[in-house]
Amino acid sequence: MTTTSPLDLPPGGERPLPRLVATDLDGTLVRSDGSVSPYTRAVLTALEQRGVPVVFVTGRPLRWAAHVFDHVGEHGLAIISNGAAVWDVAADAPRLVRDIEPALALEVAEEIRAAVPGSAFAVEDLVGIGLEPTFMERVEIPDVSRRAPLADLLDRRVLKLLARHEELDAQEYWDRAEAVSRGRLTITWSSSSTLLEISAPDVTKASTLELLCAELGLGPADVVAFGDMPNDLPMLGWAGLSYAMADAHPSVREVAGRTAPGHDEDGVAQVLSGLFGLGLQPGASD
Repeated sequence: MTTTSPLDLPPGGERPLPRLVATDLDGTLVRSDGSVSPYTRAVLTALEQRGVPVVFVTGRPLRWAAHVFDHVGEHGLAIISNGAAVWDVAADAPRLVRDIEPALALEVAEEIRAAVPGSAFAVEDLVGIGLEPTFMERVEIPDVSRRAPLADLLDRRVLKLLARHEELDAQEYWDRAEAVSRGRLTITWSSSSTLLEISAPDVTKASTLELLCAELGLGPADVVAFGDMPNDLPMLGWAGLSYAMADAHPSVREVAGRTAPGHDEDGVAQVLSGLFGLGLQPGASD
């Protein structure tokens, strides 16, 4: 991994500039207080004016991703739920859904539960979230959220299956769940607590971003990507130019080619301003 100034050009100097920006949100573009700073907004607007789309690629479900949709630009597309859906903001409708087959979700979940007692599950769909009675949520959820056994929660198109454990750490829980899944579902995590995020086979931020880029006539070499947690690893490995945030998970810093300042320093915006020669400095728009 190469640690560089955010003003440095990509290796080689004469490499063509990216034609699309793909960025994670939490811990990456968004500050710790949940805000998108005026400086970052100014950089995103400047890129949009240059015809460079900035695509949000997030593990957030629709209900949380919608809070930042004002900043997606005229292209109006965001990848949500770790690649399970491409959301068309202007149409307020999904452009693509890559859901989990319910029977497979239930089969793998019950095998994880048997192998790792104490596992509790929740289900995300385009309507909201449904939780098993024993699933302990860390953030406020809508009052209309359902509480029911897992089998009863799989009656809608499942974007993500969530698995929580109150005693294991995230790496150990992932290791044990991955051994049970044997690749039948895609398992990752992005939370500071022990919460696994489970998607359909081969559904990752990278695979859905690749599909979207193909529609736009773009390939990996056209993309610069930013991330901070293990669910960003496939995307950072796929993009032609990738940055881990300075405060990223160690595994992410190992895979990404370069390092950006931390998210509370508007690191994504700093890198993009330098990379595209925008001349915008932190604090100038605050």
